[in-house]
Amino acid sequence: MEEKKKNPLYIPQGLKTRVEIFDGFGKEELMKTILVTIGAGILDVIYYLIFKNTVVSIVTILVAMAGSVMMLTKDHSNISVVDQVGFMVRFARSQKFYPYKYLDEWM
Repeated sequence: MEEKKKNPLYIPQGLKTRVEIFDGFGKEELMKTILVTIGAGILDVIYYLIFKNTVVSIVTILVAMAGSVMMLTKDHSNISVVDQVGFMVRFARSQKFYPYKYLDEWM
């Protein structure tokens, strides 16, 4: 009798379910980056109109763009810095505080 070959189960890993511009940065993160850049740009224009400081305005808009890309890029575990901060805030809000009240039970 011929013995059947046992085929091991193949589970592919590292498959991407969405199109990414570069590793961990897709269309959703791009839209969020654009919104942050627009918001920072509006504040930057207001700052420039008040103080007339070109260098600070240019550096501010560049830092806003680079910072938003860095904070929104997901790592190998599919979590970004913004996601992690959101998890920490939600965890802190879920914690309840029950102060211990001492009572003499033999009185």
